[in-house]
Amino acid sequence: MPTAANRQVFAETLLELARNDPDIIALACDSRGSASLDRFADELPEQFVEVGIAEQNLVGIAAGLASCGKKPFACSPACFLTMRSVEQIKVDVAYSHQNVKLVGISGGVSYGALGATHHSLQDIAVMQAIPDLTVIIPSDNRETAHLTRLLAGYDRPVYLRTGRGPVPDVHDGAFVPEIGKGCLLLPGTDLTIVTTGEVVRIALDAGEILHQRGISARIIEIHTIKPLDERIVLQAAQETQALIVMEEHSIYGGLGCSIAALLGRCRPRPLQIMAIPDEFAVVGNQREIWEHYGLTAATLAQKAEELLRSTKASA
Repeated sequence: MPTAANRQVFAETLLELARNDPDIIALACDSRGSASLDRFADELPEQFVEVGIAEQNLVGIAAGLASCGKKPFACSPACFLTMRSVEQIKVDVAYSHQNVKLVGISGGVSYGALGATHHSLQDIAVMQAIPDLTVIIPSDNRETAHLTRLLAGYDRPVYLRTGRGPVPDVHDGAFVPEIGKGCLLLPGTDLTIVTTGEVVRIALDAGEILHQRGISARIIEIHTIKPLDERIVLQAAQETQALIVMEEHSIYGGLGCSIAALLGRCRPRPLQIMAIPDEFAVVGNQREIWEHYGLTAATLAQKAEELLRSTKASA
C-alpha cells in the first residue's frame, strides 16, 4: 500500500541532515509547499532561501552558494526547473562544476490534471544530455531517504526527480542504494524488465504475473539514469532473451534510449520501450494517464509475453 510521497521523505531527510550541517541550504521558488519544505523553512530560516517564481534565479543563486562552500538543494516543480532554467543548469552548475543538487518535484505526470504545461516528460532527456550532471529517480520512500543522505555528501551536480503522491514500498529495510549502481529486484532467465521511478512497483507486479504464467522475468531498477550501470544491463542482455524498458517519460531521450544505445553498441538484443509516445499527454490524474498509455502491470505482462514469443519465433 502507498505510504508517503517521496517529496515528503526527501524534505524530512534534508531537514534532519541540515540540523547538523549549517552548510546545507534549501532553496525554493514559491514552491516550499510543493516541495514539502514548510517545516524546513520554519525551523531553519537562516538555511532557507525563497526566490519567488524565478527558476533561473533559483539555479543561479544555488550555484553562487555552492561556489562559497555551501551545499544547496534547489527545489522546484520538475516541469519548470528543467525547462525554464536549462541554460543556468548547463552553464552555472554543470559547466562551472558547482555542487548543486537540483530537485525536481512532481515529475512525470504527477501534475496530471494540470495538463501538458505541468507534465515533466522531457526532463531526463534534457538533463542527461548535460555533461557532468548525475541524474537520479528514486522509486520509494526508503530509497529516497538513503539517496538524499548520500547526495548531501556527494560533491557533484545532481538532478533528482521525485513524484507528488504517496508511493508503495519497493525495497525492504535492509536495502541501501549506491549512486550509479542498478538493483536486481527479481531474478529471471527468460526476459528482463528494466524500470525506474514510481513505475517500479508496476514492473514488479508484472513480474509476478509473468512468473505465474511460467515466464521467468528478471526485474532491474535503475535509479541512477546517468551514469548508467552498464554492467547490470549487459549481464541481463547476455543471460535473457529480450528486454523491455518501462518509464514515466517520453519515449525519446529517457532510460529506454540510453539502454538501446548501450545494447546497439555492445550486445544487440530485442528491446521494447514502454513510455509516453511522442505527443502531449492526455489530461487526467497520474493513474489515469498511466492506464491510457498502457503503463500498467497487465499491459506490461502482455507486451513481455508478445516480445518473448516473437523473439523465440525469429531465433
